Amino acid sequence: MKKTNKKSILYILLASLILVLGACANTDDKAQPVEEETGNQETTTNDNENPEKDTDEEMEEMDHSYMNHSGSGEVPEGLKEAKKPTYPVGSKAIIQSDHMKGMKSAEATIVGAYDTTVYTVSYTPTTGGERVEDHKWVIHEELVNPGKAPLEPGAEAKTEADHMEGMAGATLEIDSAEQTTVYMVDFTTTTGEEVKNHKWVTESELSPVK
Repeated sequence: MKKTNKKSILYILLASLILVLGACANTDDKAQPVEEETGNQETTTNDNENPEKDTDEEMEEMDHSYMNHSGSGEVPEGLKEAKKPTYPVGSKAIIQSDHMKGMKSAEATIVGAYDTTVYTVSYTPTTGGERVEDHKWVIHEELVNPGKAPLEPGAEAKTEADHMEGMAGATLEIDSAEQTTVYMVDFTTTTGEEVKNHKWVTESELSPVK
């Protein structure tokens, strides 16, 4: 009886050991795919970082392509010429703004100088597409029945200006307003494009030619 009991106990211990080892093996097998999934998720996240930057750069270029760089030279009715502008008609100045590609640092010839209220505006183009934010510049005289200047931020008005594709006829939301001298200018971009009668550049966006 004692020998039989010892053998039974031994068999039971061996069986228990086999079960324990089998359970550990199953646990390891199940844990491994979780680690692999985690690794794949990290790789996917890193791969998505650069495309976002590329998209931002593409949108910036797209905005430039929608701008009507040259104009007719006509100005809105009621716009008053500046009496003593810092940069008289025919003089030269360096453009410090970057409304379009190749504009900053270009040498401009002043075609017109006018005292008015200028606005930065946001709007949805009449041609569809994404909303344009903080566009520079639209002047008070380009608004349809705007009333007395300046309009307050948040006010809305339609415009006849066609500086950008889909701007004419759009409802603009006023973002900011400033009383200043604005200039219509001719210049050649740093990329070689000739631009005539560009509207508008403000006085603070120009600097003297050295």
